[in-house]
Amino acid sequence: QVQFVESGGGLVQTGGSLTLSCTVSGSTSNIAAIGWYRQPPGKQREYVALIWSTGNTTYTDSVKGRFTISRDYSKSTMTLRMNNLRPEDTAVYYCADYRRKYWGQGTQVTISS
Repeated sequence: QVQFVESGGGLVQTGGSLTLSCTVSGSTSNIAAIGWYRQPPGKQREYVALIWSTGNTTYTDSVKGRFTISRDYSKSTMTLRMNNLRPEDTAVYYCADYRRKYWGQGTQVTISS
């Protein structure tokens, strides 16, 4: 069982920055990757970024160069640093494993134009 708790969401102006944090607990040793997903208003949940146990990271095209995912094993946290935010980044952001079996409760990110 794995638990995720997100924090750090909020309201930011276009072009601004925000950092999301996710506290990770439970048995993650056999999980190859965890990451961030988001659900924009009225749309389906979508993949944003993953960080693999190897340290490799992957991103959806729309956030490449703007978002950075990282993980601190000593603090059991995962972070998503978001720069140059756009209105289309508005969504509820979730932590999850790459198989999408375990989910956090989500944190709202709103970008004003």
